[in-house]
Amino acid sequence: MEAGEDTAAPAPGDAENLEDTQFPSEEAGDGGGVHEDPTDLGDGSLEETGSGTNDKPPSLLSSLPQSESPSCNCELWDPSASENSPTGDPESGSGGQGGDPSDEDWRSKRKHVFVLSEAGKPIYSRYGSVEALSTTMGVMTALVSFVQSAGDVIRAIYAEDHKLVFLQQGPLLLVAVSRTPQSAAQLRRELLAVHAQIVSTLTRASVARIFARKQNYDLRRLLAGSESTLDRLLDSVERDPGALLLGAVRCVPLARPLREALGALLRRCTAPGLALSVLAVGGQLVTAAQERSVLAECRLDPADLQLLLNWVSAPAFAAGEAWAPVCLPRFNPDGFFYAYVARLDAMPVCLLLLGTDPEAFHDMATCRRLVEDGMHNLGAMRTLGEAASFSNAPSANAPSYSVQAVGAPGLWHFLYKPLDIPDHHRQLPQFTSPELEAPYSREEERQRLSDLYHRLHARLHSTSRPLRLIYHVAEKETLLAWVTSKFELYTCLSPLVTKAGAILVVTKLLRWVKKEEDRLFIRYPPKYSTPPAASSASIDQASHNGLFSGP
Repeated sequence: MEAGEDTAAPAPGDAENLEDTQFPSEEAGDGGGVHEDPTDLGDGSLEETGSGTNDKPPSLLSSLPQSESPSCNCELWDPSASENSPTGDPESGSGGQGGDPSDEDWRSKRKHVFVLSEAGKPIYSRYGSVEALSTTMGVMTALVSFVQSAGDVIRAIYAEDHKLVFLQQGPLLLVAVSRTPQSAAQLRRELLAVHAQIVSTLTRASVARIFARKQNYDLRRLLAGSESTLDRLLDSVERDPGALLLGAVRCVPLARPLREALGALLRRCTAPGLALSVLAVGGQLVTAAQERSVLAECRLDPADLQLLLNWVSAPAFAAGEAWAPVCLPRFNPDGFFYAYVARLDAMPVCLLLLGTDPEAFHDMATCRRLVEDGMHNLGAMRTLGEAASFSNAPSANAPSYSVQAVGAPGLWHFLYKPLDIPDHHRQLPQFTSPELEAPYSREEERQRLSDLYHRLHARLHSTSRPLRLIYHVAEKETLLAWVTSKFELYTCLSPLVTKAGAILVVTKLLRWVKKEEDRLFIRYPPKYSTPPAASSASIDQASHNGLFSGP
C-alpha cells in the first residue's frame, strides 16, 4: 500500500502488513515485462526481451589521454606485484585453485560471478579457477549466441531457487548465478559495478580495440593482479549492501567545523592539472574538493567514488605513496586520470589526488605534504584515527557509530538516505547506517540482514507495484521501510516492538538524524579550488560529462 509523502509519522493503519507474505523478486525488462515470482516459471525457463539495447556508460565530449595498456603508465605501483599474482600469467585463476562444477565446496557458494569474452574466453570467476570453469563458461556463451541468433537478448534464467542474470557490455559478457534473495535488477546492478571496475583499469575503448583486432584475446594478461580488487568489490556488496542499493556513499561522522576546515585545506593545496582531491578513511568519505578549471559545475557520481574507494583499499596502497592511471567510467569510460594515492602519517587516512598531467607526481607529492601538515595543525589526524579505531565492523578501520546513540530502544539497525539535500545538482548522494552490533555480530546474521534489506528494497521499488511503506513482522525482527520525497529509510527492530511502537521508534530516529545531519552528511559541498574558467564553452562542455552531471 502507499503512504503519503509528508514527513510526519504514519498512522498504524497506513502501513501494509506483510507478515504472512514473502517478498517477491521482481525484474522489469527493457520491454516492460515483470516476473513477480521467478520460481513459478519452472526449471530452465527463460526471460527474454526483444530489445537488443545494452546499458552503456554515457559518452564524453572530450577525452583524457588514452592508453591501451595502462600498466605501462604506472611509475610507482605494480598491481600484479602488490596482489601476489604473477604479471602476464593468464593461467593463474582469479579465485584460487579448484572450482570444478562437480566440487561440493564450489557449488555451495550462494552467488557466483563470471566474466568472459564474446568468444567464450574466460576472464574472471569469483570462486575457483577459470581454467576449471572454461566448459561452464562455454555453455553460457552458447546460450547467449543461441538467443541472439533468433534476434533476441537473454536477460535472465530462473531455475528452482537459482537466478542466472546475463549482461552484455561491448565484447564482454558478465553472468551472475545466485541463490540469494537479490532480484534480477539488483544482480544486474552488481554486474555493472564489476564491469565498471574492469573499465577503470583498461578503459572501454582499449577493451573494444583489443577484441576488434583479436576476438579470442586473453584479457587476463592485462588484468593480472586486479582480480582481488574485483573480489573486494563483491565482498563489500555482500557485507555492506547500502552503497549499491541506495546509489550513495557513506561519510565519516565528523563535526561540521572540522569537515569544513579539511575541505578548505584541500582547496588551498592545488597543483597543475589537479582535477579532484578526496580525503577518506576506512573506505568512507571525509571530504572532497574539485577544480572548476577542469570539472566546471559538476558533481562526483557515487558509483565512481565507490570504485575509487574500493581501488585504494588494495594492499598496495597500505603505506607510502603510489602513482597510477585510473579511469572513471561514468565520467569518461575511454580515458584516464592520473591518480596519486598516499596514506598519511602511517594512519588509515588516505589522500587521493586525480589529475590530467602524467608528469605531475612531484607536484602531487608536494600537495600531500601540505595536506598532512595542515591536518596535524587542525588535530584531524588524531580525531580520524580515534574514529577509525572505534569500529569493530568487518571492514577494517571503518569509522561509524553505535545504534544506541539514537536513543530509541528496540532499534537494531537502519539505513537512511536523505533526498532533500540542498544544492542538489552539486551534492553527492549519501547515506548513513550504524555499526553492526548484536544481534548482527556473527557473519551468518549479517548475511541474513543483507538479504532482508535486498528484499525490502526490491519490494519498495517494484516496477509492477511500488510501495511507499512496508511493515513486516519476520521471524527474528520487525522490519519497517519507508520512502518519501525527503528520505529513504530501512529499519530493523526488535520482534517485540508493536506497530505503534515501531512508529514511535522511527519518529525518534528521524528526529535524531535531523539533529545530527551536519555530522553525518556533507550538507554543503566545498567550493572549487580555483576561480571559474572564463570560457563559457568549457562550462557547457563539462555540464554534459557522463560522471559529473551539471544542473
